[in-house]
Amino acid sequence: MHTPATSRMRHRLTSLLLALPLAALVTACGSSHPRTTAPANLPPAATHTPRPGQGSGAAMPASEPVRVTIPAAGVDTGPLLRLGLNTDGTLQVPSVEQADRIGWYTGGVTPGQNGPAVLVGHLDTVNGPAVMRNVTRIKPGDRITVLRADGTRAVFSVTSLQQVSKSGFPTQRVYGNTSTPQLRLITCGGTLTGGHHPDNIIVYATLTP
Repeated sequence: MHTPATSRMRHRLTSLLLALPLAALVTACGSSHPRTTAPANLPPAATHTPRPGQGSGAAMPASEPVRVTIPAAGVDTGPLLRLGLNTDGTLQVPSVEQADRIGWYTGGVTPGQNGPAVLVGHLDTVNGPAVMRNVTRIKPGDRITVLRADGTRAVFSVTSLQQVSKSGFPTQRVYGNTSTPQLRLITCGGTLTGGHHPDNIIVYATLTP
């Protein structure tokens, strides 16, 4: 179901906030079985820029995420999975049996802290549509709410969406350090080809003031 990234994309993890080697970025979906849902497609590499003056909320103390709600996409799932790196340096993703859940990359910050918190969810699997099947319904301004272990909620406002080829993943934009609390939600996109989706769809969001 999953396609490992090519070796030329592989490099070492440089810091917790720079998060992942390039190889880790081919994530979350693809099916060798007939599709049961329409493919997710945004215009290739299309982005929607934040509204002028849109700021970020104050950083929150560390607390692990336990549930994610995205009303625009019909997502309300938990508990979140804890994802690390595989032995080859690639990002772990939820299993086929866990396709209705979202995972949080534990090598980065927790949602609400300064920096980019990274979430990963399947678009579909060999068993059919998965938790992020409605990712293309998400628009700038929509809210993503993350319930945290300390009982607080980190509420993020979507600022942009981007669809890119997996071979051209914008590593620095997604995983590079930021001075404000940010959220990145990664899934797959593009027309199913040879049992796999060729693209990633990335949802960018910032903590609400």
